Amino acid sequence: MRNIQRLFGWTGIVALIGLTTPAVIVAQKVKVDSNPSAPFATYKTYGWVTGTTAPNPLNDQRLHASVDQRLAARGLTQKAASPDLIVTTHVTTQERQELVPTGFAYGAWWGGVGGGAYVETSVEGTLILDFYDAKTKQMVWRGVATATASEKPTKNIEKMNKALDKMFEKFPIPGGAVSTSGIN
Repeated sequence: MRNIQRLFGWTGIVALIGLTTPAVIVAQKVKVDSNPSAPFATYKTYGWVTGTTAPNPLNDQRLHASVDQRLAARGLTQKAASPDLIVTTHVTTQERQELVPTGFAYGAWWGGVGGGAYVETSVEGTLILDFYDAKTKQMVWRGVATATASEKPTKNIEKMNKALDKMFEKFPIPGGAVSTSGIN
């Protein structure tokens, strides 16, 4: 320990310990893009088309219901025949592995203290929400959210609603707040 202290000082030791402490935190990332020349003020109706469904069909139902609520709050009406907007969702999951150090190690010439690591596996989910102009068939708006999935369905529902809230903050058609308490 004295050799380490001489080499790094107490501040360096604290920094090394902080760097080697497991801390796998993945914040939810949300990105939005839109076509600024799209006539958003003229869109009054929307219709769904099938995209990439969620691995759990219940989550797909919840997702569509939550989007429906947000669109209704903006005055849009769902219409099967000849809508103004086409809406689709894509949900994917991917297993991620990260090497997490459990301690620091230094060479045998310093005294031979060892460290270790383990592999942490998590599932990262991505939600894509696309809107197309039904007449021109051109994409007019896209929201993308990525977050670590939970083993608890209620946590995933909370994450989905939080992601949709962030997306719809930047949706070009103004509207009121949406209560997601009924979506479970």
